[in-house]
Amino acid sequence: MGCDSCEIRNLIYQYADYIDRGELHAVAAMFRQGSVVAIAGDGSESVIEGEEAIYGMYSAFTRLYEDDGTPHTMHMTTNVMVELDADGQGAGARSYAVVMQAVEGLPLQPIIGVRYYDRFAKNNGQWQFHQRKIETHLAGDLSRHLLQSM
Repeated sequence: MGCDSCEIRNLIYQYADYIDRGELHAVAAMFRQGSVVAIAGDGSESVIEGEEAIYGMYSAFTRLYEDDGTPHTMHMTTNVMVELDADGQGAGARSYAVVMQAVEGLPLQPIIGVRYYDRFAKNNGQWQFHQRKIETHLAGDLSRHLLQSM
């Protein structure tokens, strides 16, 4: 029997790994039965649901470089706190992420700091993202990471 909290943490870390590798289809597939919620500075929320729509969002916003097909980023996810629901079929998690980037004309530096508020559901014995809320707290030079403004 696996560790539920460990499996959930691995999903959180896998998300970051997929983005840093430029595997946007894989990121979107993690939300096949879920949603991503972007929380704006004014508190308003944009909800994107389903794999196709989530892939569309990430591919419209994330700059992938031709040399290796990645965004030249490194997501560092920390302070992961998992809370399992009493029924064992759901869970919540909170975490921080700081994204580092280095590209020509932009030396290595943190470009954004976010908080994630996640919900997970257990489906056929496997944990899956149900919802990821992304709240930006710190923003630096995103000009070489994003294709359009947030």
